[in-house]
Amino acid sequence: MAARGGQDGRAGRLRGLRAAVLALAAALLLGAGAAGWAYWHLNGNIKSVDINGALGDDRPARPVTVPSASPSASPVPTGALNLLVLGSDSRSGEANRELGGGDSGGARSDTAMVVHLDAGRTAATVVSIPRDTLVERPACPLPSGGTTREASGAMFNTAYELGGPVCAVKTVETLTGVRMDHYVEVDFSGFADLVDALGGVTVTTDVDIDDDKSHLHLDAGTHHLDGTEALGLARTRYGLAGGSDLARIELQHKLVKALLEQISATDLLTDPARLYQVADALTGSLTTDTGLDSLGELTDLGRSLGDLDADDVRTLTMPVLPAPSDPNRVVADQPEAADLWESLR
Repeated sequence: MAARGGQDGRAGRLRGLRAAVLALAAALLLGAGAAGWAYWHLNGNIKSVDINGALGDDRPARPVTVPSASPSASPVPTGALNLLVLGSDSRSGEANRELGGGDSGGARSDTAMVVHLDAGRTAATVVSIPRDTLVERPACPLPSGGTTREASGAMFNTAYELGGPVCAVKTVETLTGVRMDHYVEVDFSGFADLVDALGGVTVTTDVDIDDDKSHLHLDAGTHHLDGTEALGLARTRYGLAGGSDLARIELQHKLVKALLEQISATDLLTDPARLYQVADALTGSLTTDTGLDSLGELTDLGRSLGDLDADDVRTLTMPVLPAPSDPNRVVADQPEAADLWESLR
């Protein structure tokens, strides 16, 4: 019973802080003057892309939702929801090279997670798609006009590299048959700032990590990481056995849970300065679709997750097999992958 009480307390802190972490608008509106400026500043931090406008109707159908029979004074969305969450990784500039971003130019997205919120928003499933998965990449509209070329057997992460967020969404929808209701992109450099604003994260690794490319060197065990080290953990690959992207995904799942634990342990609501620092780092790292590009919309999403406990969030990787054409690449393992995506529709 004592252990259960501890879990309930931790889950309660997560619920109480969730809206603050996602948007923090309510706390900022309690003040006047400076708080109004802060709201304007944080709202302006968020960048957005019009995914719906770019893709039109050439997408999987939205699931039919049934309105709640008991409307409340302050209704919040409660239907099932699918979000594509990408980690974007700029590889240009000295600052990003110092953070382990490599020497090549441009931006990549080597981290992709489909987050499914069940109807009622009391459970969630996070499915990672390996960057090395060979997929059918569709033709995608470009902001400057024209389209990218279709490609068969293309690496999954080339969709973002060639066509940005719109092509990433279209490729995921082609692969999964699941409509992405929202898009959230987290800039990895901004992620490092967020971790620092939270005071770091504590992560336990099962193996030694020795990766010069991500600038991370850790013995197996428990470590409290600052933002730069946490970013290195999210990026590290070549310091793991076989340089496996699947092993990197396992570390990223641990990092997601560690971040949730740190959020639950940080009393943001009684520390306005820390609250603003976290909000600034969070909003400054986000690019969303136009349906989530304001503090108000993010607040509504946060409020809808009020009954979601940390223990009800499961993380997994899309089932894959080594690609017959290249042992360094993978392909979806069927029918297991199709069954997984079907369960999220």
